[in-house]
Amino acid sequence: MEFEETLEKIVERGSEKTAEDWLKAINQEYGRVPLIFERMAERPEVLISHLLYKTAVTNTSSLDPKLVELISLAVGSALKCRHCVDYHIRAALRKGATRDEVLEVILIAGLTANAAVLANAYRVMNDAVQEKECEGTCDINGVHLTD
Repeated sequence: MEFEETLEKIVERGSEKTAEDWLKAINQEYGRVPLIFERMAERPEVLISHLLYKTAVTNTSSLDPKLVELISLAVGSALKCRHCVDYHIRAALRKGATRDEVLEVILIAGLTANAAVLANAYRVMNDAVQEKECEGTCDINGVHLTD
């Protein structure tokens, strides 16, 4: 369905009915409705705007839908969003991902998230040492950090 046709149907049906129908369709396709969508539906214009944006991004993407779900799974994993992980695992599997692909994505997300934690902490530590905020007391497990 074209974007303009979607907008016409929203105007024709109204925001409450559109939001209700879209939640039903999401539930049918994925087996559940994410909590954020349920809360957004309390203000149908918010849910509709979000889903229009999400749909526009995915519909204009040159990436395979399975890959989009695997990327979404990786991001949800790295952000430690349990509900995002659950939703995107289900979505990826429905779009043809294998169990091994899902596990690999989770491992890669973990590596990247771990690296981000370390990089950030090391930069903060480095800045603190350079600024002499430690004033000679920067010892961690017997290692003096200002040398």
